[in-house]
Amino acid sequence: MSALLTELRDHGCDVDNALVRFLDNEAFYAKCFKKFFDDPAFPALGDALREKNADAAFRQAHTLKGLASNMGLTAVHDMAAELVEPLRAGVYKDEMLDTYEKVGQEIETLRMIAKRSGI
Repeated sequence: MSALLTELRDHGCDVDNALVRFLDNEAFYAKCFKKFFDDPAFPALGDALREKNADAAFRQAHTLKGLASNMGLTAVHDMAAELVEPLRAGVYKDEMLDTYEKVGQEIETLRMIAKRSGI
């Protein structure tokens, strides 16, 4: 098992189920994990939330939730899910920016895991 997968697992990520979707190809998973940080959904979510645009925020939160789910990034998935459901109904709350900030902190933690793992 690679250092990346071990550290993600220790961090609470569901890499075992994610690897099934990646046909147990750890190198492909690592490549996709690295690309996760370049996906525009997270910054676009922040923009939409700051603009109080529930429709745009829903689309970005839903995208982020799906990406995180496929990658087994449990904490990111769960926080994105907290945003998705009210936004789906067109409900915006100022507290959503707090959740967004927490997602950002988790993404930074994942970025540090990636760096420590050499990807």
